[in-house]
Amino acid sequence: MDLRQREHIDTVVQLTTRASAPMVRAPETIIQNSWRRCVHQYGLDPARMQEARILPQTRLREHQQRIDDFAQIARHGLQTLYSQVAGMGYVVLLTDAQGVTVDYLGDANADARLRHAGLYLGAQWSESGAGTCAVGTALATGQALTVHQADHFDATHIPLTCTAAPLFDSHGSLCAILDISALTSPQAKDSQGLALQMVRIYASRIENASFVRSHREDWILKLNAAPEFVDVNPEYLLALDASGRIVGHNRRAQQMLEAELGVAPGGAPLLGMPFESLFEARLDELGRFMHSRPSEQRALALARTGARLYLSVMPPALRWQRARDTTERATPLQAPLAALCGGDAALQQQLLRAAKLVDSPINLLINGETGSGKEYLAKALHRASARRDGPFVAVNCAAIPESLIESELFGHLANSFSGAGSRPKRGLIQEADGGTLFLDEIGDMPRELQSRLLRVLAEGEVLAIGAARPVPVNLRVISATHHPLDQLVSSGRFREDLYYRLNGARLMLPPLRERTDLDWLIGKMLDAGGKPATASLSPAVRARLHAHRWPGNLRELRNALEYARAVCDDGHIEVEDLPEGIGEGMPQQGLLPVSASVPPGSAATEAATEAASAPALPAPCLDPHQLPPEGMLLMQYLRAAGWNLSAVARQIGVSRMTLYRRMARYGIASPNQRDAAH
Repeated sequence: MDLRQREHIDTVVQLTTRASAPMVRAPETIIQNSWRRCVHQYGLDPARMQEARILPQTRLREHQQRIDDFAQIARHGLQTLYSQVAGMGYVVLLTDAQGVTVDYLGDANADARLRHAGLYLGAQWSESGAGTCAVGTALATGQALTVHQADHFDATHIPLTCTAAPLFDSHGSLCAILDISALTSPQAKDSQGLALQMVRIYASRIENASFVRSHREDWILKLNAAPEFVDVNPEYLLALDASGRIVGHNRRAQQMLEAELGVAPGGAPLLGMPFESLFEARLDELGRFMHSRPSEQRALALARTGARLYLSVMPPALRWQRARDTTERATPLQAPLAALCGGDAALQQQLLRAAKLVDSPINLLINGETGSGKEYLAKALHRASARRDGPFVAVNCAAIPESLIESELFGHLANSFSGAGSRPKRGLIQEADGGTLFLDEIGDMPRELQSRLLRVLAEGEVLAIGAARPVPVNLRVISATHHPLDQLVSSGRFREDLYYRLNGARLMLPPLRERTDLDWLIGKMLDAGGKPATASLSPAVRARLHAHRWPGNLRELRNALEYARAVCDDGHIEVEDLPEGIGEGMPQQGLLPVSASVPPGSAATEAATEAASAPALPAPCLDPHQLPPEGMLLMQYLRAAGWNLSAVARQIGVSRMTLYRRMARYGIASPNQRDAAH
């Protein structure tokens, strides 16, 4: 230990204890707070001089797999940034939300020194493990910052200068860290000002690229305070679903809208908010903000403050094109997995990934909203695997009383505790031997039992209550939760080591409101044991089912259909047969009589405006006789209204974007669009 390191240790100790000496030159507040967390929250010692923590290849691959899609998008940004800073001795790191370096660009000639310092692939830089550092402190605070030389907590790291910025996904969750670091640098911290600015710029570019990729099937709103930059370099990004509600935002948009609403950061549930509650414009006016109009004519005011921004609108990718691309890329799925999807692109992608993992030794974690089909997927994975002849044991960790869950999971010997009974009992874990153990709502497992489950996963054996010797078990563990487990880990409610064991690979189930195969699901649920559907739906009922948000997902849809089938007459379901609240806001009959029309003289003008602003549709209009009943009825409405799309949308009680999607579904194009195409 050299003199500089001893002086640094003394400074940290004095500033993190009550005996802090006033003559000590204190670093900035964000660093002081981090030092205090290291001492008082994590129990770290600045004098421990810890070597870099590099994960073994198997653990590193697990971390890389979880963030693979995002890392591929970020790779170009990393390469471009590295080309600009490599000459100054920097390396570029991308870490996941646990601080593990999953991608790295550096000088091969300095490979050994960089690995020794931890500036390397697989290095672990969480604040709880490495102390104050750019990656870990950015994860802890959600802020971009430079941790320069003696700002580091661990005396081993004080030669380094590190600058990092957090990367957020489109739901506002911190998902990765972008970092540039160097082994040596000038003494003054302000020498890193340009480094901090560059990391912020590239972090924003990577976030925006990921946003556009994630929401290519939604309406994307690009906003900027300057009209000259709104199309080429937007500051704010929002994604809207077909009903005009926010389904995604970049970090800057989140911060801007929280300020607009006058709430503390993170205090406004932006997801799900309607467009019209935030901006002084109607949803059906989005067409005038298309790229074809001059940017200075696309001003948009915020609803609360009146502040003016400029808007550029990107319509969703065409459904027919997405379906074709998916079909071209698709590989055969095992039958149990294929039975879960009727063509939804997002779900199909997850199932294709799952198909590659059915016989992998790694554990799987399924994320999805309540009722989205997590247990269906777990059963399908079991039936598609080599363990299909073994047992499938499902455990709902939230449903078993806390006082019983230990004996239910691990089993017990006779009379091993009060109420145990005179006969031993095999636990559910042992019952799953040779097959699959499905732990549903794993986020609700009591923390004191998590260490016992960790032993089962690590050692492959289970110890019953009262037993002296463990029993070996051979099982595949699939867990599921609607909770963000990484946040439970951060709050101390879930063990970090267990999280890593369970999250070997993550599968995400889309909520029902985002799936494009609703009609397929309806038909599948109405099908009785493989026989033709025992009930039929009126067009108005189908319209209501499409309009509903389905907060209960597949479970709610199944309940609604079973209820409607039970109360309907002659096997034909009408609107009055649906449970209350399904498709609320739709007209009672779904579609008005065909004779409905709009005021004379308005149709032609508005139809032309509609055609100019609407996204292109996939194909010429089909022969009406080839359309299904709902499509034929929709065609009649469009003709009766003189192809005034806004009027038809109002008549049937849907947004104009939903109307565009329904027209695309049936291949209906207005005469104006067909003429323009020719």
